[in-house]
Order: sequence, then structure tokens, then C-alpha cells
Amino acid sequence: MRERLGLYAVLTKLRLSSLVLMTTATAYLLARRGPLDGWELAATLSGTLLCAFSAAALNQFWERERDARMERTRTRPLPSGRLSPREARLAGLGMLGSGQAILVLGTNLLTAALALATVLLYLLVYTPLKPRSSLNTLVGAVCGALPPVLGWTAAAGRLELGAWLFGLLLFLWQVPHFLALAWLYREDYARGGFRMLPAVDPGGQLTGALSALYSLALLPLGVAFALAGLAGPTFAGGFALLWLLLFAASLRLWRRLDRASARRLFFASVIVLPLALALLLVDRVPRAGAPASSGPYAAETALPHARLR
Repeated sequence: MRERLGLYAVLTKLRLSSLVLMTTATAYLLARRGPLDGWELAATLSGTLLCAFSAAALNQFWERERDARMERTRTRPLPSGRLSPREARLAGLGMLGSGQAILVLGTNLLTAALALATVLLYLLVYTPLKPRSSLNTLVGAVCGALPPVLGWTAAAGRLELGAWLFGLLLFLWQVPHFLALAWLYREDYARGGFRMLPAVDPGGQLTGALSALYSLALLPLGVAFALAGLAGPTFAGGFALLWLLLFAASLRLWRRLDRASARRLFFASVIVLPLALALLLVDRVPRAGAPASSGPYAAETALPHARLR
């Protein structure tokens, strides 16, 4: 049983999915008005997690032959034969159906629809684009930017400025994070037939420049969160310091274009995001008033809000 659970942990990318929960929970807590609804939060996190699990499992189902060519992925459950393709497909579809049911019953239709759109974008656009165009990184960044939007809509019942700011934060952060990983494993990705940016940029100048550019674009977001009334000046100042760490690592990669610099940028991105989310929770500005799904205009701006009881 322990070995079986380990296989499913790899199939569903359990470690990566924990980051999805982190961003979703942070956005939910910032968007929530009034007392915390434990049932709603649990439904938001469990439904989002199951949808993320399904996307990872079905992605590995479709990419199992390419994964078998890569050193980094050839020991995964499907290429190694420890799980059958049919088992992975059924597990992925089952988790998608379960996640959707929990989100519909426990949050609202808008959140469930956004979660389904995220999975479909990941599987039907990002996955087939990976062997065709280096633009797959931007599509993948959109997929990764949507979980905090789900957290926000689950709490607020509608899309608001905070949801867009969270989505933009995750989108911009992911580009240098992904590019550092793509540079580290560029030969491996080439063996698998994936067209990551380093495959069309062997010198690495464009990879380094885009890492620095997207890191630079993150700078105004600390102030934007403060101006939107979601956080105070402590977050804005702390975010600027975290941004300096990421931007410096991006510039180092652009200048040196070596594996050590790519590894440093990757780990800097892994450190910066959780710290930024924690700082945001510490310095958040409570949202006063009734839940956003109430009021005379709720019918025009929010979809039906069902709760699991």
C-alpha cells in the first residue's frame, strides 16, 4: 500500500500541488469577508487539489512516451511500467469529476467553471503545444496563475481586482521559474522532443533576457496590492526586498548563462513565492462588510453560490 501511494504521489505531482494549495488558500483568506467558513475553505482546497491532481495524471498519461526518453522522467510510474495507462487515465478522470462535484456543491459555479477551464487549458492547449512551440511556457504560466483566482472567487463569489492581482503575480513569477528549469534540463527536454525556449535559443541570451524582464515586471505588484487595499506598507516594502533577490538571480543567469546560475534562479523563485504569500497574510487588510455575493447587485455579478453542509 505504501508503494502504491508513492506511485500516485508521483503521478499527481504531490509536491507541486502543495504550492497550488498555498496560493489558493492565501487568496481565499484575503478575499473572505466576515467569519471564516471552514466548510467552504475545505471544499475550495480539496476540490482545487483534486483538479490539479487530475491535470497532472492525465498530462503524464499523454506524455508517457516522451517521458520515457528523458532522464528526469523515465522513472515515473507510466514510463517505468509500474502503473498502466488505463489506470492513470481512469484515476485522472475520477479525480476531475470528484473535484468538480466538491467545488459545485461546496463553493459556487464560477469557481467550478474556472477550475474546469484550467484543467482543459492545461491538457488541450499546454500539453500538445509543448512539442510544437516555445510559447508553451506562457500558456503553462496562465494555468498556474488560475488557482489563486479560484480561491478568490470561492470566497467572494465573483471576480474582483484582488483576483486579477493574484493571477498576475503568479503568471509573472512562473516565467523565470520555468525558464530556469528549462535551461537546467535543456538537453533532456530536447531528447523528449519538447520545444522549450532553450531549444530555439541555444545561446541562452533570449532565455536570460526574458527571465530578467518578467522578474522586473513583478516590482510594481507590491505597491499595487497596497493601493488596492489588500495589504499594508509592510508587505509593499518586504515584497520589494524579495523582488530584489529574484531579479538579481535573473540578471546573474542572463550574464553568465551557466547551470549554477540557472539553479540559483530556480531556488530563489521557490523561496520568494512562499515568503511573499506569508508576508501578505501577516500584513493583510481585513475586508469589512457582508460577503461579496450579497447585496442588490449580486444576481448580476455572481453565479449561484451553493454550499456543502
